[in-house]
Amino acid sequence: MNPRLLKLALRAKRATDFVTAKTLFGLLRLLRLLPADAGLAIADRAARLLGPLSWRHKLARENLARAFPEKDAAWIEATALANWGQMGRIAAEFVYLDDLFDFDPDRPGEGRIEVTGVKTFIELRERKGPFIFFTGHLGCFELLPIGAAAYGLQFTALFRQPNNIYVAKRVQAARRTAGGHLIPSKAGAVWSLAGILKGGGSVGVLVDQKFRKGVRTTFFGHSVKTNPLLPKLARQYDAEVYPARCIRLPNGRYRLELQPRLDLPRDAAGQIDVEASCQALNDVVEGWVREHPDQWMWFHDRWQVMRKRKKKQ
Repeated sequence: MNPRLLKLALRAKRATDFVTAKTLFGLLRLLRLLPADAGLAIADRAARLLGPLSWRHKLARENLARAFPEKDAAWIEATALANWGQMGRIAAEFVYLDDLFDFDPDRPGEGRIEVTGVKTFIELRERKGPFIFFTGHLGCFELLPIGAAAYGLQFTALFRQPNNIYVAKRVQAARRTAGGHLIPSKAGAVWSLAGILKGGGSVGVLVDQKFRKGVRTTFFGHSVKTNPLLPKLARQYDAEVYPARCIRLPNGRYRLELQPRLDLPRDAAGQIDVEASCQALNDVVEGWVREHPDQWMWFHDRWQVMRKRKKKQ
């Protein structure tokens, strides 16, 4: 492309991103004027109405049909719509995180948050790491670091920045909690995580996104590429690995789960087998998604359907 045209295109994209971000921030500020339950309900309904108008709705249905070939079209459509509602709630929950997290370790039976794996939280807090926690884009995963902080367990999480740079800056600034910080997945991020683990600290990683240079694995029986970062870090620093997830419950409640340690597969030499470990991570996430299929991000191109389609054109 002509350098001058490229420069104009970049400026146009920057202007579009700015307008989009300002519009989004304005809507979120209006939403913040409402009580949390009302705001979440509005976001849920709005997403169910607007989501199907996006080209990603078709992708969500294709992904659901790929993952659940035994289900009929009515179930797939209903699940896709419910998924849009969940995505609307994720956006709104970003605004209400401080209001939503009312968990008190001294009164665990009260409030909208319940926690399983409390003994593991406490046990890890009392001893030195390194520890790696992993999760997927299920439920309100933003609550997990806040839940860990409630038990005095701090960690730094790696996250993929939104493509919109203005939204990315706001997200990174707002996602800092008493439980640690977030590191955007860009150049230098791996060294930051490595330094934390080397010092006996804890890190968190989302493991359910596509990664073009990843290890060839399967997800719901179909070929995908998975980021090998977690098993490589675990192997390098002899870190223990723990699955964690958030589940949305009826009546605006949430369950945070810290599950028992996952022992990653090892090779004949006793070293962590990176490829087999990537598959093990996928298997854990797949099990979670099968339990609550409406709470995973089906409009994410995990199987690179759109990429393959563009190559054929």
